[in-house]
Amino acid sequence: MLVVVYTRAGKVLLLRRSDKTDFWQSVTGSMRWDESDPEITAGRELREETSIEVTDDLRDWGKTFRFQILPQWAHRYAPGTKQNIEHMFSLELPEEVVITMNPVEHAEFVWLPFAEASQRVTSWTNREAIDLIQATCNLGA
Repeated sequence: MLVVVYTRAGKVLLLRRSDKTDFWQSVTGSMRWDESDPEITAGRELREETSIEVTDDLRDWGKTFRFQILPQWAHRYAPGTKQNIEHMFSLELPEEVVITMNPVEHAEFVWLPFAEASQRVTSWTNREAIDLIQATCNLGA
């Protein structure tokens, strides 16, 4: 799951992972065994990682990314799983908000203009999602 949170003024929320100090990302996560709806998972991850409550403004882009699972993340998946499918969502907020992070997962957050956020994220899927939102919604240009 990938949820890009951004403001109407064109700022994107990024989180820095606690376990990798140079790894910046949007809200991400995996479905639990008892979850079957990607939107439910997106809302749960949003709450857990930022304390932002899901609203009707959560947008399912109907887009998925398929990527190889890196060895350092393999323990998060069922044995033998080599690829992950990431569903893309976004949430537009009226303005920047202070978030409450889970310190086990993230150490810092920042709001950046779209172009800068796209440059800072580590994952190519995250970069592509940010660029797509910016182009489609004509934000931060």
